[in-house]
Amino acid sequence: MKLLFNNKKEDLLSRLKKQDPAAQKIFYDQSVKKFLSVAKSYISDIYQAEDCVIKAFCKIFKHIESFRGEGNFEGWARKIVVNECLNFIKSHKTVFYLDDVHASVLEEIYDEPIVFDFNAQELLDQLPDAYRMVFNLYVIEEYSHLEIADTLNISTAVSKTQLFRAKEKLRKIYFQQQKKLKNENV
Repeated sequence: MKLLFNNKKEDLLSRLKKQDPAAQKIFYDQSVKKFLSVAKSYISDIYQAEDCVIKAFCKIFKHIESFRGEGNFEGWARKIVVNECLNFIKSHKTVFYLDDVHASVLEEIYDEPIVFDFNAQELLDQLPDAYRMVFNLYVIEEYSHLEIADTLNISTAVSKTQLFRAKEKLRKIYFQQQKKLKNENV
């Protein structure tokens, strides 16, 4: 395939703003795998995640004029993907938030060394939806607990609790997998 736009992001963006189908295809081809990975981190069902990505691309192309050039275009588009996933989850009412835990429990410190030899997506797929959403928004999207609370219509205490519980669940899953691997290698 020959380079249509001299591989310049500004040129691609200006063509996207003109609704150029060739530019839309290039942007889609460059971004679809990344965006599907983002969607998959929120929605475990691959078909639903794909639907969210397709809807996000439609919104990106339809509302591209609202991108004012402040910040990174890919970050702006990624936020649309995340919001599409959150809207999907909210519309299907599949998320239940559990009660708060005591603050002293949240302050526990773990001194166990962790070896990072795992597939993060496989671990995240095992989290309940509420845990996964808060974890992703806080860790990956770098939202504050206040932003998470506003986005998900929950209290900041619930956001902190869900993050704590997600980390605990991930830690347990990880150590169970390591123990299983260790037993298989013996």
